[in-house]
Amino acid sequence: MVSKLDLYKVFCQVGRSESFSKAAKDLYMTQPAVSQAIRQLEKELDTRLFVRTPKGVSFTDEGSLLFEYANSALNLLHTGEEKILAFKNLTAGELKIGVGDTISRYFLLPYLEAFHNRYSNIKFTIVNGTTVELCSILKSGGVDIAICNLPIDDHTLERRPCFDIQDTFVYGSKFKKILAKPLSLDELVKLPLIFLESKSNSRRYVEDYIRSKGIKLEPEFELGSHDLVLEFAKINLGIACVTREFAQDYISTGLLSEVQLIEEIPKRSVGVCFLKSVQLSPAATRFVEILENERL
Repeated sequence: MVSKLDLYKVFCQVGRSESFSKAAKDLYMTQPAVSQAIRQLEKELDTRLFVRTPKGVSFTDEGSLLFEYANSALNLLHTGEEKILAFKNLTAGELKIGVGDTISRYFLLPYLEAFHNRYSNIKFTIVNGTTVELCSILKSGGVDIAICNLPIDDHTLERRPCFDIQDTFVYGSKFKKILAKPLSLDELVKLPLIFLESKSNSRRYVEDYIRSKGIKLEPEFELGSHDLVLEFAKINLGIACVTREFAQDYISTGLLSEVQLIEEIPKRSVGVCFLKSVQLSPAATRFVEILENERL
C-alpha cells in the first residue's frame, strides 16, 4: 500500500514537471504508476488536482493550493533529514556539558580543545554546578553529560570513571613546625581545618571516611570553591582539604606543603555520567569516547 507521504511526493513532482511522463522518469516509476498515485490522491481528497493540456498537465485551483502546502512540507522534511545527517556526521549540533569549575579548569579544558579542533561546527554549552546539582540538571534534560566527582549513588545514571584523584591536606608556612612529622587523622582534626561546603561531593567523601574511623569533623572554614580553599591555606588560616591533582601548582612551587598522613585517604575518581534511559547524541558519544580513550 502506497503511503500518503509517497502520494504527495508524486503529486509535487508532477506539479513541478507539469508532465506525468517526466515525473515518472524523475521518480524512477512507470507512467501508469504515477497516474494511479494521482488518481488515488484525488479520490482520497475528493478533488480534482490536475487538468490535461496540450503540453502536459497543469494544476486546478485546488491543486495549486494543495501544492503550496505540500511542497513546503516536503521541503521541511528534507531539511530535517539533512539536519539529522549533519548531527550524525558531527557537522552540526550542540553538546551540553555539566561540570564543576575545578574539574573544568584542571581536567576538562584539553578535551574540549581536542573535540573542538576535530568537530568545529559543534556548539558547546557548559553548565557549572556541584555534583549534586549537575546530577539533578542531567536528569531533567538540561545537559547531555556531566563530569562529576565520584562516587555517585544513583541507579538511573551510567557512571564511567575517567581518572583517579587523591584527597590530601595542605598547609602554609605557619604550620611547618607543627606538621614536620606524619600525623594521624585524630591529630589532624584537632588543627584548624578548611573544607569545601557540606553539599560538595568531595567534602562528603572525605568526611564520610573520617567519620568511619569514629572521628568527628568540625572545620574552621567551609568554602564554596577549591581555589578559595587553597588561597585560605596559603595565608595560613588553617589546614586545607584539597584534591592533590588540582593543587599541584601550589605544591610544586612551594606555596603549600602536603600533610604526611599516617593513613592516606583512599583514592576516588572523576567520571562522566549520563542517563541510562536516554541514548546519547552522536556528539556526546564521541566526546565520551575521547574522555575514556585519550589522555591529554
